[in-house]
Amino acid sequence: MPTSAAHGPGRAPVTRLALLALVLLVVVTTVVVATSRRSSAPLAATPASFPAGRPTAAPAGLVSAGAPAPAQSARPNIVTIVTDDMRTDDLRWMPQVRRLLAGGGLTFRNSFSPYPLCCPARASLLTGQLAHNHRVLSHRPPFGFGSFDDSRTLATSLNTSGYNTLFLGKYLNGYGLQRSRVTGRPSFRYVPPGWTEWYAAVSRPPRSGYRSGGTYNYWNTLLNVNGRIDDSHRGQYQTTVLGRLARSLVRTYHRSRKPFFLYLAPVAPHFGSPREDDDPRPTLDPATGRRLTIKTPARPRWVRGRFDREIPRASGMPADGGPSEADVRDKPEPIRTLPELNDWEREAVRTSTRQRAEALFVLDREVARLLATLRATDELDNTVVMLTSDNGYFLGEHRMRQGKVKPHEPSLRVPFLIAGKGIPRGSRFDPVSTPDLTATVLDLAGARPPRVPDGRSVLPSVRRDRGWRAPVVTEGLEPARVFRGPPAIPGFRDARTTSGVRTAQWKYVRYRDGHGELYDLDADPNELVSRFGDPRYAAVQARLHRVWLSSKDCVGRACRAQLPAGLQSGPGRTRAGTEEQADGVQARYGYRR
Repeated sequence: MPTSAAHGPGRAPVTRLALLALVLLVVVTTVVVATSRRSSAPLAATPASFPAGRPTAAPAGLVSAGAPAPAQSARPNIVTIVTDDMRTDDLRWMPQVRRLLAGGGLTFRNSFSPYPLCCPARASLLTGQLAHNHRVLSHRPPFGFGSFDDSRTLATSLNTSGYNTLFLGKYLNGYGLQRSRVTGRPSFRYVPPGWTEWYAAVSRPPRSGYRSGGTYNYWNTLLNVNGRIDDSHRGQYQTTVLGRLARSLVRTYHRSRKPFFLYLAPVAPHFGSPREDDDPRPTLDPATGRRLTIKTPARPRWVRGRFDREIPRASGMPADGGPSEADVRDKPEPIRTLPELNDWEREAVRTSTRQRAEALFVLDREVARLLATLRATDELDNTVVMLTSDNGYFLGEHRMRQGKVKPHEPSLRVPFLIAGKGIPRGSRFDPVSTPDLTATVLDLAGARPPRVPDGRSVLPSVRRDRGWRAPVVTEGLEPARVFRGPPAIPGFRDARTTSGVRTAQWKYVRYRDGHGELYDLDADPNELVSRFGDPRYAAVQARLHRVWLSSKDCVGRACRAQLPAGLQSGPGRTRAGTEEQADGVQARYGYRR
């Protein structure tokens, strides 16, 4: 029998087979120990536990490709699609989404982004907290990705509870450029905790070695793929690339015994490069000397012009051709200083509306393909699909040519559709905000929240409307010069410059400079006449101010506290009010919100 030549005097010969067995034992033991350590890591892990450059989630638990698919989990797969800067009326340009998700599930007619700006909103979705609690108060330094503690997020909670967690697309503004708050190191190759698969669009830091590409380059998106930079998608449209990757991940994790959570975050319809020959060209306003620029998304050539006949004007311009808003003296800075849109701006914002619709139509096709893949893998019946946006967008309303942040309805409102396992069909009128979506995902998964939650699950409302019982808190940070310095009124304790509350009928907003807005949305759904300071509305303003005082810095349950009885609205009244407000929008703009 062959023996090892390396045995010494007095030692028994060691066979090659025994030596191989010993090596295998050491390898298996090492893997088991490492796996155990990763699987049992505490939820609130230290930054050193999550080095950059590799996924940090528990093993995926896949069966081999040739083996029969494992039995479905009792818990559903969850697919969350988060668009960028999508308005509620933009659903008009997504026929497949309307047919498959709205027609096959529920549309929540009162869905809001409490802080309508990309970075704070996305941090809210990942934490379940309002911006004043997770402290990502803007997309610009000292905020943005670098201010976000992502050591405990929706991903870590779901992965700890047994989900494979899959991320594709846009993360937070500044990712790739700013240092990670968790590791203290550059984020270009950083993979946040809790993700089984990480395919994130990343911005190029100085001296990255890459001369082009980035998160907002539709035709050259750089991806951080599990800690490795992938620049192989040059010349490929971002939405199509992400759709293809999403389908591939579904086919892969269909073979896992665990359910999966897929977070798909395309940039569409956010503006982005490269510049195209049919984009509005910057110009100078001859009356004011201002440089006029309207930004648009890039689109494939095959979709260009598709909605030109259906979009004769910008979505935010009145159907009768009248002014955007004749009198803005009741509005906050900087709206009060905005002139009416000139002819060039009207045409440019119309072009923006058309190009945004085209970008969403491309995404519409990719959503349909993703659902077809879920069906082909027999996962669709065990999957809940949600679609929402990080914030809305102005397209002419209140003289706002473009943008968000402000607490007015075009900026504040976002779509929210939910369909799939256990979801009925129809509409719901209960309010839902971004932290509520987080609570809903966790509720579906049976997972614990990563932090003290400010939102509540909407699954009770999925069964039936409960009424508008708690306020929707609004907040924001305007970069306008007028808001800098100490607050003119008590109550502003941090960098926020605006804070408000939204009920079924009323909206009450305070600004750091002392200004305020009050709207009766049933009578004035387009927010054209503020009643702030009007003696006839003094009583309701006083009630709303007390709610504002108790809500503006709320934490956890205080953010879900019930309104005073006179400000609550039952299911029937909420529905009637929502329809009445939608009729008012249609009368002015030609579409229903």
